[in-house]
Amino acid sequence: MNYFTIKKIATLSIVLLASASLVSAQTDTAKSTKKMITADSSSKAKLFGGAGQYNTWSIGINGGVTAPSVATGGVNPFNHNKSEIGYGISVKDQLSHAFGLQLDFHGGKLAGNDNAAYTIDDVSGAQYSAFSTKFYSGSLSGVVNFGNISFLHRKNSVNFYVSGGAGLDWYKPTPTGADGNSVPYNNYVKELFIPIGGGIKFKLSEQFDFNLGYTENFVDGFNLTGVHAHYPAENKYSYGYAGLEYTLGSKSKTSLEWANPIAQMYDELYDAELRKEVEALKGRVANVEAAIADLKKDSDGDGVADQFDKCPNTPAGTIVDGSGCPIIFPKYDTVKLAAKPTVAPYGNIQFEFDNSVLKTSAYPVLDATSADLKTNGNTVTVAGYASSEGTAAHNLRLSKDRANSVKTYLVNSGVDPKRLIIKAYGETHPIADNSTEDGRIINRRVEFHK
Repeated sequence: MNYFTIKKIATLSIVLLASASLVSAQTDTAKSTKKMITADSSSKAKLFGGAGQYNTWSIGINGGVTAPSVATGGVNPFNHNKSEIGYGISVKDQLSHAFGLQLDFHGGKLAGNDNAAYTIDDVSGAQYSAFSTKFYSGSLSGVVNFGNISFLHRKNSVNFYVSGGAGLDWYKPTPTGADGNSVPYNNYVKELFIPIGGGIKFKLSEQFDFNLGYTENFVDGFNLTGVHAHYPAENKYSYGYAGLEYTLGSKSKTSLEWANPIAQMYDELYDAELRKEVEALKGRVANVEAAIADLKKDSDGDGVADQFDKCPNTPAGTIVDGSGCPIIFPKYDTVKLAAKPTVAPYGNIQFEFDNSVLKTSAYPVLDATSADLKTNGNTVTVAGYASSEGTAAHNLRLSKDRANSVKTYLVNSGVDPKRLIIKAYGETHPIADNSTEDGRIINRRVEFHK
């Protein structure tokens, strides 16, 4: 059986297995959908829950067919390839649902001949009729999955992948001369190589997967066959394989490689407990809205809500106060205008705690003082005081600020500033008990001394 016959059989097997798996996945879609929706959501992985929810490490074994050529073409020193056996093991860490890093170790044999012709070595000119090469390799590759997210099936059982990386090849060629004698290399040759491949993975269970793949290996050398034909073209070889992969970890976790974020998102939105919480939240919102509507209810339309309306059912158009009761206005001819009270000048000016801003209640006294000063031409001392809170230095500054506030008002009202003398006494000379708040209020003052 030659290489191309084996290649056809492998291709047909891949197609048949893929078709069977797709049919099985479509048949089980409805059952798996119902099962996953009704399952306890706490036992399933969650979106954005991290890789710790999954099993990510796996090991695999594989075996297959090697050939000293690749499907994409290229230079081959011998015109007839012999199919030989290859084997390998792999260790993979799945970093996300779409990408993983895989460490591969492979071994096997490569062989070929020229069917009664000869291959000439470009360096030595010697003729060779065949070759046989043993090889071993180790490589690290990135593996990209692009079939595990399915919009057709909740749980997909077929996954397509591509891989690429770099590694080191150890190989020992044994070319056969035109005289039929073998000329083996004394030592293994070590060369860098780049493996590029792809394949199909079939999910057999939560722990086991079946792989079918093909890898093209590009060697950074030209003596893979032991013959420097077509020098300096670099050599290449291929490996078509089948294998089993076992996912390590707890059986209660699923494999990250088969995670379908689209299905997870749907499940979380459909989760029964989440839907109950949403419905409960809707109920609470409705209760709050009803309570607010009740608070705003105004049965008689007077602008005062029922719960604050002390006079319900007032006639439409009635002017009401804040409690909803009608305002009774006295008739104009019964209103007696009160005489404007007389304000004595030179009264004490009171201030708020730790404040030097004049209160509006002080304006009448200040206006009366201003009028008197402008009339009689007296000179007065504006004396500022403070209560005993805070430090003495602070209270002294505060009392001066209060005296200046009074002076500024009087000057702005037309009093000559030369007739106003500022004195600051701080917390000294209290006129009330500083141990009580009532006393401290009285002590926060400005006095006029004639």
